[in-house]
Amino acid sequence: MAGRLRPVVKQPQLLALANNNYHPNSVPCSSSSASLIRPTTSSHLALLLRKSSNVSFVTSVHCKLVKLGTLYSTSSHLLTSYVRLGQIAHAQNLFDEMPQTNIVTWTSLMSGYISAKQPHKAISLFQDMHLHEIKPNQHTFCTAINACSRLAMLNLGQQIHAQVEVLGLTSDTVVSSALIDMYGKSEGTLYARRIFDQMKNQNVITWSSMISVYSQNAQGYEAITLFCKFLRIGVSNPFILSSVVNACASIGQLGLGKSMHCKVMRHGHELNDYISGALIDMYAKCGCFESSKNVFDRIMSQTLISYTSMIVAAGKYGFARYALDLFDEMPNEGIIPNGVTLLGVLHACSHAGLVDKGLRYLHSMKNEYGINPGAKHYTCTVDMLGRAGRLDEAYQLSKKVHAEGPDKVMLWSALLSACRTHRRLDLAAEALDRLAKFDSDVAGPLVVMSNTYISAGKWKNAANVWSTMKQKGIYKEPGCSWVEVKNKVYVFYVGEVSSAGTRAVEVMDLLEEFEVKMRERGFVGSGNSWVEEEEGGKGVMVGVHSERLALGFAHLSVPTGVTIRVMKNLRMCKDCHDWFKRVSDIVGRAIVVRDLNRFHQFSFGSCTCGDYW
Repeated sequence: MAGRLRPVVKQPQLLALANNNYHPNSVPCSSSSASLIRPTTSSHLALLLRKSSNVSFVTSVHCKLVKLGTLYSTSSHLLTSYVRLGQIAHAQNLFDEMPQTNIVTWTSLMSGYISAKQPHKAISLFQDMHLHEIKPNQHTFCTAINACSRLAMLNLGQQIHAQVEVLGLTSDTVVSSALIDMYGKSEGTLYARRIFDQMKNQNVITWSSMISVYSQNAQGYEAITLFCKFLRIGVSNPFILSSVVNACASIGQLGLGKSMHCKVMRHGHELNDYISGALIDMYAKCGCFESSKNVFDRIMSQTLISYTSMIVAAGKYGFARYALDLFDEMPNEGIIPNGVTLLGVLHACSHAGLVDKGLRYLHSMKNEYGINPGAKHYTCTVDMLGRAGRLDEAYQLSKKVHAEGPDKVMLWSALLSACRTHRRLDLAAEALDRLAKFDSDVAGPLVVMSNTYISAGKWKNAANVWSTMKQKGIYKEPGCSWVEVKNKVYVFYVGEVSSAGTRAVEVMDLLEEFEVKMRERGFVGSGNSWVEEEEGGKGVMVGVHSERLALGFAHLSVPTGVTIRVMKNLRMCKDCHDWFKRVSDIVGRAIVVRDLNRFHQFSFGSCTCGDYW
């Protein structure tokens, strides 16, 4: 009825609207409904906005405040609500309309951009603050450091660190923890440890952060040493234990991993969500997929973390069908996948050659699960298309994806690697050019480009690449492999058998024996792998690639029938892959190799990867 007054909604009713099944039509954006907002105090309205999980409610409140002319008294609360609900565009528009901003609104918007996976915009805001004479506080610095961490911007992170030092904020535990994390993700473990050691009030969070930094940078021994120090002054908790389990995974040391599993069980933490996920990951990375599966099967109530960990592990072993079956089970358990889960599914499809199925999963992310694919999802898709020889599609996708910093390197490196496999020199040169614009002093892409020329018989071009690297002082990471025997790790480098000690001669004799038996069975190497430059260079015989030396030593040292597990820091070459298949048949035992990209489980002359890697 025209002119009829709508009753004022009291505080409990407004709170219910904010929290429950609010519909925008229940509080229409009109001047006649302004009475719904007018009696509400600023503090009460702030509470409503903070409690609300409904975007429509927040936008309606925004609209009414504009009509009432009281927007700016609560604008910071509105902006924070938009950020919390992931509405970064609304937050930016509101910020731009504010006649006066403060440290809270600037910091809140920066946080919003980080949550929206746009850390570069958070950095821009941080730099603009100085122009507007806004002085950052410890929360602002933490947010800026977090953005540097996401982008691996070590130089800017160090500049912010200097500002923090000048202002005396390093005593703030949260700021110091953020700096530790930033340096850890920028390969600055020495800086991270220095900050950690200088902290006066270390707590469980900072100890866990420092241990995680070592774990993330494959410095597992340092992580375990620090953990032992922590045990002398504190009581282990799930966060610390999960970090140490991850450290064992990073160095592939099964013995230590099993010891940590026992410690976890003694403390009654085995069913902890994070620890069970870490154990699944640790056993998988140490070459014990069945143990990963056993941990998973013992979990009474599966969670997102346990499902995701198992899917990722299965995908890396080439068990795509099992990984996808697990993914299909999740809805029946009422578990909604996240971006990491979908990334594991894409990896499984990539390593099994299930390209069309993988593309369907990629396209379903937004529509079915409300997840925007990130740079890692697209990188995995480029890798998947590239492995299948669909390089033109991979190239077009690479051009469309907006990626920054390390994400850009991963994306174009995936295309470059595929070009090497399929000898596409034209696209390889394009990918290398894109990578050079980001960082021309990185060895990896140049090595792959050189190998691409070699595989295509372009020796002069390959020599030019190596000459350029030499002039710039760029050196590739030396190839190495390691095995664990009686809780001791033995590391082998290409052509170097000295790690075998007194058994060095036995190792070389055994490898020669394998060669003789293979020739008797009609196996001859490709003839190209000795110059594939995975480890040494032209003229280095493939027979002494590090994984072969490690296998020979392990076969002599590990009891008959026990699985041999070899870890390798580079991609396994094709000749070595074929060689391992035949050796597994000759010796009649299972062999697991973890290389840079995935796991290979050899037995009776075949590999779980199906020769697709």
